[in-house]
Amino acid sequence: MVLLQINVVVNWGSTGRIAEEIGQAAIAAGWDSYIAYGRNPGISQSKLIRVGSKWDMYSHVLQTRLFDKHGLASKKATEKLIAQIEKLKPDIIHLHNIHGYYVNYPLLIEYLRKKEISIVWTLHDCWSFTGHCSHFAFIKCDKWKSKCLHCIQKKEYPASLIDRSTRNYLLKKQYFTSIGKMVLVSVSEWQQAFLKDSFLQKYQSVCIHNGVNTNVFSPKTVPVDWKMKIAPIAKYMVLGVASVWNERKGLNDFIQLKEMLPTDYLIVLVGLTVEQVDSLPDGILGVSRTNSIEELALYYSAASVFVNPTWEDNFPTTNLEALACGSPVITYRTGGSVEAITVDTGIIVEQGDVIGLADAVKKICIKGKNAYRKACRERAVKYFNKEERYQEYLDLYHNLLSQTI
Repeated sequence: MVLLQINVVVNWGSTGRIAEEIGQAAIAAGWDSYIAYGRNPGISQSKLIRVGSKWDMYSHVLQTRLFDKHGLASKKATEKLIAQIEKLKPDIIHLHNIHGYYVNYPLLIEYLRKKEISIVWTLHDCWSFTGHCSHFAFIKCDKWKSKCLHCIQKKEYPASLIDRSTRNYLLKKQYFTSIGKMVLVSVSEWQQAFLKDSFLQKYQSVCIHNGVNTNVFSPKTVPVDWKMKIAPIAKYMVLGVASVWNERKGLNDFIQLKEMLPTDYLIVLVGLTVEQVDSLPDGILGVSRTNSIEELALYYSAASVFVNPTWEDNFPTTNLEALACGSPVITYRTGGSVEAITVDTGIIVEQGDVIGLADAVKKICIKGKNAYRKACRERAVKYFNKEERYQEYLDLYHNLLSQTI
């Protein structure tokens, strides 16, 4: 059996790690595993297929910026990918993020439709059923339910100078509803509800929560010299982790939070750009992005509490990683972020309530991490270990191929 996954990255960032680990599960089950990607390939056990070149990506970015034609460039790169798919003859094609400046989706989808290949599509965001954006909860937009137009997020990813959202919406609806044999996977119950109101409602959809490596993400003994280098005098370490830090991820909320915490609380933010690190106020330690999950596990293990003040999220794996390392989680009541948390493993705060955020941080820190550690770890192992979550994908593949779903 041959599995081909298509994602913008491999073993890099959350979606890249998910694709890599699904591939590992497939290989362990006797499948041949391939991953086609656009950029940032990490070390992989699957056979990798590069889609396009750096210059193809730049051209795609340019057409997106000038003409709002995201997903409509990269024709030659996609034709080459299709030729490789013809040779591979995969039994299952598993789509992840097919946006990201590397694939021409009309060409790809039309080919898949004609070949009647079995498709599984994991929706890590909402781009597949909007006319432009990948998320809309932050601005509380519901135009995607009928037809996008006059997009107020045209300057957000994938940013453009013009608004082509209506045309993009109609094109996506035309192509994405043309596939015959496809199952959609939502990674949160929150997102699952949106699909019922979208043009993708005709397809069967299931929810499979993300999983993490609970062997690597586990409570670590933090070396004294490492802890002293990170937080030499702080009594409590408040951790935040994101692949991209901006207003929607809660960067401004962390800056406000610092003003409300005593001086013996140190906020550590991982994943910042160099410019963001340099602009942080005193009392917040900025760390540039790391793709080492071993290093991330040390940060989670050293933290007194993990805080995720996200304003827009589907089902963040950072929450799961923190839980697996025994760290309680505080998050805003945002999207699927709340689905990983119970009263024994953290606190949910209303969006924008930074005072409530500060109170929750102090409550957990004063009570002590040890009061939460066991419950956090047990929840992660029971519900979010990658072996069980990704076995659900293998079961889905077999059911799709046998047409039992």
